[in-house]
Amino acid sequence: MWRKNSTVHLSRNDQQMLDGRFGPGCQMAMRIVVRLAEACGVAELMDVTQAHIDGCGLLSESSLFFAEMLAGKGAKVVIPTTLSMGPLDLQNWQKFHIDPSYADRALRQGWAYESMGCIPTWTCAPYQSYLTPRFGQQIAWGESNAVVYANSVLGARTNRYADFHDICAAITGRVPMCGLHLQENRKAQVLLQLTGIQADQMQGDDFYAALGYLIGIQAFNQIPVIDGMPVDVTSDNLKALGAAAASSGSVMLFHAVGVTPEAATLDQACQGDKPQRVVEVTVQDIELARKELSTAVKADHVDAVVLGCPHFSFEEFRQLARCIRTNQAKHIGPATRFIVKTSRTSYSLIRQNEMLDLFEGFGIEITLDTCVFHTPILEPDTKVIMTNSGKCAYYAPGELGVTVAFGSMQQCVDSAVKGCVC
Repeated sequence: MWRKNSTVHLSRNDQQMLDGRFGPGCQMAMRIVVRLAEACGVAELMDVTQAHIDGCGLLSESSLFFAEMLAGKGAKVVIPTTLSMGPLDLQNWQKFHIDPSYADRALRQGWAYESMGCIPTWTCAPYQSYLTPRFGQQIAWGESNAVVYANSVLGARTNRYADFHDICAAITGRVPMCGLHLQENRKAQVLLQLTGIQADQMQGDDFYAALGYLIGIQAFNQIPVIDGMPVDVTSDNLKALGAAAASSGSVMLFHAVGVTPEAATLDQACQGDKPQRVVEVTVQDIELARKELSTAVKADHVDAVVLGCPHFSFEEFRQLARCIRTNQAKHIGPATRFIVKTSRTSYSLIRQNEMLDLFEGFGIEITLDTCVFHTPILEPDTKVIMTNSGKCAYYAPGELGVTVAFGSMQQCVDSAVKGCVC
C-alpha cells in the first residue's frame, strides 16, 4: 500500500493508480512519477497529452528488464506515444552483420514497448515525421535534440524526461508540474548577439551546427536567445543548432528573435526582463567552434562519413542529392563508407523518388531506426569519421573512440569521393 504521508498532492485518479486500480504496471509507473516529484520538491502533478520515449534506445540488461517488466505487468500508454531510435535497424539489421544474440534482445525490447501501445516511429526526430506537437501543448519527451526542438521551434512544453521516466509519464499521463512546463521558467537569460556575420556566411549547414555548439558552451544550462539570425532559417538548420547546443551544453530551450514562436521580439523572449549576460558572437567565434569540433586534420584518411544525427529529413536527402551532382563523381572512394541514418518516414518518401537510385549508385548505405551510438554499425577498426553534425562530432570521440572531421555536407561528399579529409 502506498504510504499516505507523501508531500505530493494527488488527484482521485492519481490515488487510484497508486492503489493498483488500473493494474500493477500502471501502479509501478505512478509510484515512479510521484517519487520523482518528491525528489524534486514538487507538490503538484499535471497532465501531459503526448510522449516520446528515449528509453527504448539503450540496450542493456536493465533497460530490457525494465521494459519487459512493465509490459509483463500489463502496462499500457494512455496518451499518443512515439518511440525514439532503437538499438538497431529493425528491418535490415542482418546486412550490418549484427550479432544475432544482440539483435534478439533488441527485438524483444522493441516488442515490449510496442505491446504497451507505443507507436513504432523509431526516430530521434519525431517532430519531422508523426504527431508533431502544437504550440503550448504539454508533452513529456525524451531525447535531447527532440526536447530542444519541441520547446524552441514548436513552442510545445516539456522537460527533458530521462530513461525511464518517459514511459512512466506515457503510462500515467502525469508528470511533476515544474521546469519548462511553466511559463515563468521559459524566459531567456543569456543574449547571444550575432555581430558582423553576413547573410551569405549563415547559409551553410555547418554554420548552424557550429553555432549550436558555441551556444551550448556559452549558455550551458541557461536559456539563450539569439539575435541576428535570418528569418528564413530552415527547420533543418534549427534542428542542427538545437542538437549541438543540447550536446555541448544542457540547453532544452532556445529563442531566436523574429524566428521562434516565443521570441517575436527580444523583450518577449526575456518576458520583460533584461538578459543576465550578453555575449557577442563573431565570424571568428564560429570558425573557432568549427575547429574545436574537428580532431582530424586535412588529408587524413576518412574511414566513414556519417550523416543523420539527428535523423535525416527528406529535404536533407534533397540537399545530399545536389551535393552528389555537384561533385560529379560516380561513386565514393573504395576505402570509405558513407552511412546516412534516417526515419522510416523519410525513407518511404525517397523510395518514391529517383534519389534512392542515385544514393545506392553512389555507394551510400541508408540505415533506419537507429544510430551509430546505439548499434555496432561501424567496424571496430574505424579510426576517422567525417560528419556535418555538431552532435555527432561532439560525442563520437568519447562514444566511438574515433577522430572526427567536421564539415559541410558538400565537404563530406567531396571527402568520401577522395577518401581523405578535404
